[in-house]
Amino acid sequence: MPSWYDLAVDKRQRQSKTIPSQWRIQLPPEAATDVIPYPETCGLLTPEEIEITNASVESLLVKLATGEWSSFVVTTAFYKRAIISHQLVNCLTEIFVERALARATELDEYMKKTGKVVGPLHGLPVSLKDQLCIKGLETTMGYVSWIGKYADSNAVLVDILYECGAVPFVRTNVPQTLMWAETFNNIFGRTSNPHNRSLTSGGSSGGEGALVALKGSPLGVGSDIGGSIRIPAAFCGVYGLRPSYGRIPYGGAVNSMEGQDSMPSVLGPLSGSIGGLKIFMEAVIKAEPWLRDPLTVRKHWNDEEYKLADHGRGKDLCFAVMWDDGVVIPHPPVKRALEMTQKALIKAGHKVIDWTPLKHRELTGVAFDIWRSGSVEDFAITTSATGEPLIHTMSLDDEKETFLPSLRTQGGLTAHQLWQVQRYKRDLRTEYMAHWNATSSQTGTGRPVDAIICPAAPYFGYTSAWSVLDYAASIFPVTSIDPHQDTKQPPHQFIDGLDQEIYELYEPQAFQSAPVCLQLVGRTLEEEAVLAMTGIVDSALRG
Repeated sequence: MPSWYDLAVDKRQRQSKTIPSQWRIQLPPEAATDVIPYPETCGLLTPEEIEITNASVESLLVKLATGEWSSFVVTTAFYKRAIISHQLVNCLTEIFVERALARATELDEYMKKTGKVVGPLHGLPVSLKDQLCIKGLETTMGYVSWIGKYADSNAVLVDILYECGAVPFVRTNVPQTLMWAETFNNIFGRTSNPHNRSLTSGGSSGGEGALVALKGSPLGVGSDIGGSIRIPAAFCGVYGLRPSYGRIPYGGAVNSMEGQDSMPSVLGPLSGSIGGLKIFMEAVIKAEPWLRDPLTVRKHWNDEEYKLADHGRGKDLCFAVMWDDGVVIPHPPVKRALEMTQKALIKAGHKVIDWTPLKHRELTGVAFDIWRSGSVEDFAITTSATGEPLIHTMSLDDEKETFLPSLRTQGGLTAHQLWQVQRYKRDLRTEYMAHWNATSSQTGTGRPVDAIICPAAPYFGYTSAWSVLDYAASIFPVTSIDPHQDTKQPPHQFIDGLDQEIYELYEPQAFQSAPVCLQLVGRTLEEEAVLAMTGIVDSALRG
């Protein structure tokens, strides 16, 4: 049997051969860190293709439905831009040009014959994280041991996307095991941030975040167990949504730590616009996925909830800003983004109060305990097939373990110990619900706080706490790091060693051009309302 290294080399070579030679570009120098403009200046895209790939999902679907743009032309444009993006930041895993263009041609022929669209996503290219199985394609999920595993059928979500008229056209890079906030594996290597290639794209949906940021995809699908949609969306400056457990079907997708149901992973969208997220959610939910995946929640798309029927119809909303979580103090640009958002919302006529965090350290601890209950054994079993090394660090220059090391080195829990963690999680959720309900005495609206606005960085606790609570949460862009405005502040009174370590990470020049995004948090299964309120916040910021 070939060594794990030889298997990885062969897979990379096979991937390289799937890139059309005419779409290869002259790469910018390695010193060029911000490559966001490069797809439009490299000379490969035509003016029409630049126009197409700059269009929003909403605009694309209108033009596809009217026949102004064919699916073949739109898919070709995004495929070319995706291939450019891959050459710049290494964001793709599976490239299947002929299959995608054949699908686009099929959709165009259907429209020509019938004058109708196949479904609400007719002709739209959609990128998929390398977990979503497509029949006949390998799904490695960053594991050398899974090279050669060809899917016998599509994931449930992939079938629904096809039925809605979409064109799945690429799959995107992930970290080995998925359980990292960066994106690197032994097969495809590292995905970098297109705004600053010396920075990470985030993880585990880092390939999606980078691709959508470069406009190589109008709409992507990622997964999120503790922040894996939200962190890449935030790092790459795009919109993302973490739905509650079971709102989007997961059936037929591969995963890490399968069988761990205490804190399930969820699938959700990333896009260049908030409208793209809404279109995805509405299309998938209206397909009644609970009839195909028994773990999907039977909850229809609710237009009344999207119109904020439970939130005063969107008038005189009360948002709460969580300036920090009591564990780690955010960096200066994040604080500036919170201040900008607060000011914009007040100017738009909404009320803004402060949010008092409740037991966020304990919430993050629960997430760790659940994951480590069987992670070491799970990772060891998966990698043992080829003997590939388990990645213990994302560091470029040393062997220091970074982010979630305990998931790879600490032993698991007994069943009874896990039950106690699950019981504690239930108690924390009950306590947090009461804490949120109690804010009705502060809002002046007669309702509790409508949504929380908080950081998504600089550490994973800002996303994982909401996963433990199973709150729907979105990411929206606010600004970018400006070393002149976002100077490093003198040391504050550190909460503990972690807070000090995170403080010391921040150097304004190192983070030049990086996006600054925030998170909007609603309650469990409030996806419609979260999307609507994110749109309100986004409009207030844009002015």
